[in-house]
Amino acid sequence: MVEYTIRTEGGKRYLVINYKGRPIGPSVVDYPQCMKEVIELLEKTDADYVVLSDVYEITYDEEQTKMLKEIADVAKLFFKQGVWNPSKLVNNKACEDMIPSRYNTVLSIAQGLLKQDPIKAYVTLINVIKREESSLETLRSPRRECTEHYLRTLYAMRDELEKTTLIKKFVELASKTGIKKITREVYRPFFEAQIKPAFVSSRVFFYTPPEVVLVDQYQVADATVSIYQHPERINLLYYLNPPEYSLTPEKYFLLSKTREIVSTYHPKGIRFMSPREVKEYFTSVYETTIRDLADRHKITITPEEIEQLARIVTRYTVGYGMMELLLSDRKLTDVYMDAPLGTKPVYVVHGEYGTCETNVLFTEEEAKGIISRFRAQSGRPFDEAHPVLDYDIPDLQTRVAVIGPPLSPDGVAFALRLHKLTPWTLPQFIDVKMLNADTAGLLSFLIEAQASTLVNGSRGSGKTSLLMSLMLELLPSLRIIVQEDTLEIPVPYMKRIGYNIQRLKTQSAIAVSRTSAEVPPEEALRTALRLGDSVLVIGEVRSNEAKVLYEAMRVGAIGNVVMGTIHGENAYSVWDRIVNDLGVPNTSFKATDVIVTAAPIRFGGSLKRHRRVIEITEVKKHWYEDPEKEGGLLTLLKFDAKRDTQYYVKEAFEESELLKRIEERWGVDREFLMNEIRARAQAKQFLVDQKRKHNIPDLLEGEYTVPANNMYRIIQERQRTELGSVDHKKLLQEWKKWVLEAQVKPLIRVSKSAEKKKA
Repeated sequence: MVEYTIRTEGGKRYLVINYKGRPIGPSVVDYPQCMKEVIELLEKTDADYVVLSDVYEITYDEEQTKMLKEIADVAKLFFKQGVWNPSKLVNNKACEDMIPSRYNTVLSIAQGLLKQDPIKAYVTLINVIKREESSLETLRSPRRECTEHYLRTLYAMRDELEKTTLIKKFVELASKTGIKKITREVYRPFFEAQIKPAFVSSRVFFYTPPEVVLVDQYQVADATVSIYQHPERINLLYYLNPPEYSLTPEKYFLLSKTREIVSTYHPKGIRFMSPREVKEYFTSVYETTIRDLADRHKITITPEEIEQLARIVTRYTVGYGMMELLLSDRKLTDVYMDAPLGTKPVYVVHGEYGTCETNVLFTEEEAKGIISRFRAQSGRPFDEAHPVLDYDIPDLQTRVAVIGPPLSPDGVAFALRLHKLTPWTLPQFIDVKMLNADTAGLLSFLIEAQASTLVNGSRGSGKTSLLMSLMLELLPSLRIIVQEDTLEIPVPYMKRIGYNIQRLKTQSAIAVSRTSAEVPPEEALRTALRLGDSVLVIGEVRSNEAKVLYEAMRVGAIGNVVMGTIHGENAYSVWDRIVNDLGVPNTSFKATDVIVTAAPIRFGGSLKRHRRVIEITEVKKHWYEDPEKEGGLLTLLKFDAKRDTQYYVKEAFEESELLKRIEERWGVDREFLMNEIRARAQAKQFLVDQKRKHNIPDLLEGEYTVPANNMYRIIQERQRTELGSVDHKKLLQEWKKWVLEAQVKPLIRVSKSAEKKKA
């Protein structure tokens, strides 16, 4: 008795057949009896996919299942028509002696052979037809009429088979290759199944249309990512090839047995470990188990293969499964899994290639386990009364928003935002053309001058990334307080490169996802103001905290620079939001010095979006009601979309109150300020030029740009002490020499050494 179940996932029906402990293997290609069982089950069930379950699962997709279903339907039709009945074989009593041989021939083709080997059944049928046709010339009535009657039955059978996709594909293949002998290998091109461990719920399909073009390929963890361009699709294709889908049966056995053995293991003290420590601990346990299983079952396996298998088991036990593999690709910025899960592929937003369709189907079954883990880790509820779970995954630097019924009537859905592991830098933004060197020089100068700055833009415009780059222009000696409801700013990295920084995590912005233990942002801000003289960075200005922030700025409670982000499309919309929506008085809003606006630009109406800084605006102090009508907003820098570049507004520089205040505070003239801005711009561009010239991308990371900024200041301070003034030309000459010796040359050596190891 064949054991099977029908499972529904994402509106699709899966016929799951159990092959554990069976004498035949789970493969319609290699085992005729397996093909027969699948076809017989498809005769009486309706399924979109066929899954053969052993220690691993073999899944036949919709097209392959349809091919098998068509054969099952033909077999059912032949049975219903009784094609082997005597009346179908002869039409005259004088021919009854022909019935036994014809009966055996047709029955063996229409039932036994058709279900076990449909291609051989078809070829056999064609040969029988040819034989009977050739015999007609030697036959006389009534045997001739009986044979013609018999041929009509055979022709009808042939016609039904030739309607099926499998036989059509075989005929096409045979015409191209001239197949002479029919073996089971003939099925392999048509039934290349997906193979994966039985405990992996998500599904990955690997079929790529022949017309696609490979755009890029790279490694993520131990998986391969391929980016394809389809000539008839707007979005690129993002195909993930995880190692768990291409292992040998022996390795699948080791994976499944290891997971089975350790599934109930819960060591003491694990709740005191960090997520990373938990994974490292279990990986080492799994390595020991796999090694022991391999020895006991005499399976040859290398230490590297043991480590790989242990990582796979870890990913699907204490990790986040297929989701974790996607989130390991730090070239992605967002991952979307829409309801109902399992019906549509996962979509990702790639930092270079935009929105892409993946080859991954994330299932409801896997979602249940991951949501349980999110609930346990976050302490947040998730049910019909609380249909939103908003949570930062600490070990993957990712924010996840999960929604479910009744908010999402079609079921559970996920939206994941990946945070960059290292902060963006101004040179990196020059390199990707988000801004030019002049813009970088002006921004660097304004931060050095401690201008209170808001970065504004729509979702996905890069405002948080730009905020990070501005933070790296701060003096490392300054104390920084960062307040966020979503942990996007890579504070641990900034600490590692020398910053004195304290993070405050505030209450979730989503009401139904909050917990009573969380501190509201306005209360956290009041606490931050009591933590001493610090630079204050607000991840996003959203609501009540705005009043507290601006009141503190207005009365001088904040001695250093204030930075933050806010949603908007230009400086005026920021004023409108803060004053009219958030209730901050105009007198307090004037404490803002600069508003930097970023936006996604579609050049020439292109489908692709490019992030750009489009405006830097000064907030003047002498206006009363409406800053736009009264000239209170002064645009220092604009963006020219036709030339794809930013440019200074010279008249605005001359009119700027902010630059005049900086001159008075620093005791310098306008020429010095402009020289300082230009020198900083040239310094940023020099780093970009060296990166491009020598292909050393690390040069633009914070661990190099921050020391470079510091050296610029050190040389500048030395000139003030020794010369009594700053010579920007000599400053840049000395600084560039230092960069070449201390940073560029060592990075070139490291790069060459890495290339030699690869070779």
